[in-house]
Amino acid sequence: MTQRLTKEQAAIIGAYTGITASNFSVVHEYAERKLGRPIWTHEFADEGLTAELKEASREDFLSIVYEEVAA
Repeated sequence: MTQRLTKEQAAIIGAYTGITASNFSVVHEYAERKLGRPIWTHEFADEGLTAELKEASREDFLSIVYEEVAA
């Protein structure tokens, strides 16, 4: 059985990698929430914004792809 991503997980992956795993509006909404400000659609083409967004979403992304195992 294949598990699907949640809407939030898809948004995180899109924000961190730049590869949209859902509707763009989901990533856009997440990005505005993470950065705490409105973002115009054309800003997503700016390398400065993508770097800022990647850093802001890093912890969320790692929580999806990596689960620490207790020793």
